[in-house]
Amino acid sequence: MQTRPETLTELAPGLMRILAPNPSPMTYWGTNTYVLGEGTERVLIDPGPDLAAHRAAVLAALPADTRISQILVTHAHLDHSAGAAALSEATDAPILAFGTAAAGRSAHMAALSDTLGGGEGVDSAFVPDIALPHGTLLDTPAGPIEALHTPGHMGNHLCFAWRGAVFSGDLIMGWSSSLISPPDGDAEAFRQSCALLLRLTPDRLHPGHGDPVETPRARIEFLLDHRAEREAQILAALAQGPMDLMAVTRAVYTDLPPTHLPAAARNTLAHLVEMTRQKRLIAQPKIGINAVFSVP
Repeated sequence: MQTRPETLTELAPGLMRILAPNPSPMTYWGTNTYVLGEGTERVLIDPGPDLAAHRAAVLAALPADTRISQILVTHAHLDHSAGAAALSEATDAPILAFGTAAAGRSAHMAALSDTLGGGEGVDSAFVPDIALPHGTLLDTPAGPIEALHTPGHMGNHLCFAWRGAVFSGDLIMGWSSSLISPPDGDAEAFRQSCALLLRLTPDRLHPGHGDPVETPRARIEFLLDHRAEREAQILAALAQGPMDLMAVTRAVYTDLPPTHLPAAARNTLAHLVEMTRQKRLIAQPKIGINAVFSVP
């Protein structure tokens, strides 16, 4: 891990990043909260975890006589959305997001939700004040911001396009690939959301964790190639014979310590679900965390 940056960083004129004190193997050096604008009213993206110290740092970063007018949330994971309610209460700013934690799931993921486990870090109590459908163009004090529904990491995930850049939440990060944990995560949706960002051709990505991504196309294409390589590894492993989820995970993630295998298994499961739906694999007795997978 790189040296942790300062809590407050001015990334560009009209763009501040306030780093939450919640570092971990899943959050890198912590969650990035962004404040946009240069006038007396500012827009905030991702309030982060419900930590009083982080909330105080956000409010302290605002110049005198400046207020937050809108709180935008990329997705309902506790490290991104849990701080929204208290910050809204402190500022009277409404909370805007795609929807609740279950919003945006595909029909097949909703149907499989009882058999897939998952739910890591989900902010099940999250309810925005205003729902933002895909393509909503917000007229904000910081200028126009477009909400882009980009499921993959989570069904209710939004990216926000602003001034040629995109705030990419946990969909695209520079330091790590995204966790795709069904039923909230969806490998097929991840590819589609990546394709959407490629068509948009942003000049920079501001992720939910880590530094800005200065070469978005190269990074997105790398992550898509990485997913394709994982699929090839899964097929090669299952060519040796039927396996359950953990056996496939151990065969594919050969360089991980045992403590990291449960998280890796969630990514593996996302691929297994997608490949079974594509009829490239068979799941017995049915798709789920206890299924045995094989090639046709």
